Amino acid sequence: MEAKVVTLSPFHVVGYKIEADINEFESGLGKNIYDSLFERKDEIQDKKNENVILIQIYPMEPDFNPQVDRFTHILCYEVSKQGDVPLDMIGHAVGESKYVTYTHQGLESDLSRSYDYVYGQWIRETGNEPKDYDFEIWDERYKPESLENEIDLFVALK
Repeated sequence: MEAKVVTLSPFHVVGYKIEADINEFESGLGKNIYDSLFERKDEIQDKKNENVILIQIYPMEPDFNPQVDRFTHILCYEVSKQGDVPLDMIGHAVGESKYVTYTHQGLESDLSRSYDYVYGQWIRETGNEPKDYDFEIWDERYKPESLENEIDLFVALK
């Protein structure tokens, strides 16, 4: 799959927000939050679909390292309009933006390869500059332990 640039309209999400580094998130915290979100998905009003979105918001510091520095993770569902937010969850608005999108294929544990490609090679070769966030869409192709797994990545561009 080739990386391509798209423009997405603003959208709203509802879900859980946590602060963690990659190691904390992948050590079980992310799965626990995902399970909680899935168990409570019927409490989220005006859900657009069953796709889970993982938004990652980064501090734009020169020495930021996602492996050891905490940043914001929002595990959520897209909603068609802002409404009541269930207890212990948050609403979050994502503005219109250009994104580079790329589909990761393979085990979720190999996802860093796709991020390295987009943030490293693609950004360098195209001269684009990333904003402070990206997101993943986990749809019916999301099978984290399978080689047939597919995750759509969207990296916001300045």
